[in-house]
Amino acid sequence: MSMTFLLIRHALKEKAMGDVPITDEGIKQAEATARHLSSHSIARIFTSPLRRAKETAEYISLTTKAGIEEDSRLRERANWGDLPEQTFDEFIAMWERSTADPEYIPPVGDSARQAGARLSAVLADIADTQPPDSVIALVTHGGLITDFLVHSIPENQLNVWHPNFVAAQSYLIPECSITALTYDNGNYTIQSFASVDHLD
Repeated sequence: MSMTFLLIRHALKEKAMGDVPITDEGIKQAEATARHLSSHSIARIFTSPLRRAKETAEYISLTTKAGIEEDSRLRERANWGDLPEQTFDEFIAMWERSTADPEYIPPVGDSARQAGARLSAVLADIADTQPPDSVIALVTHGGLITDFLVHSIPENQLNVWHPNFVAAQSYLIPECSITALTYDNGNYTIQSFASVDHLD
């Protein structure tokens, strides 16, 4: 059974601790993404429960008329503010350690491998429950997208899209970029990676 998944990073968010909203610039990004997706016959939108993702998904839904479903498995690997006493520098150090060592389970959140497995499980569940040949949009987070790709797609295939993909993964997914995957009987093929052409 074939299906198309559009993995969308949320729009630009406020630079602050906690569950923050998107900025005015982020709203423009979300609106541009929504206009672009209006021609894609989106069957359904799934979103992370974090505010920046839900707000982005709402703009897409307004334009595409696709319904939204929240799935906690689409949250980021970890979010600054989940540990109230954690400074931003401490959060970044924790993030970089878990990126470098995918088995490392940080004090808050998941390991990179666990996070990738979460997104993989979401996609498998959608493939089992949505009609064949559907186009499904998932509004989530850059780290989760790369966690999934690094642990689900062979490295030589990832390097087609960016040399040294694994080493550079933390910098590859801009806000409101779209990564398009085709899913066919359990196999994923990247059709486009982190495209922001629609934001020009």
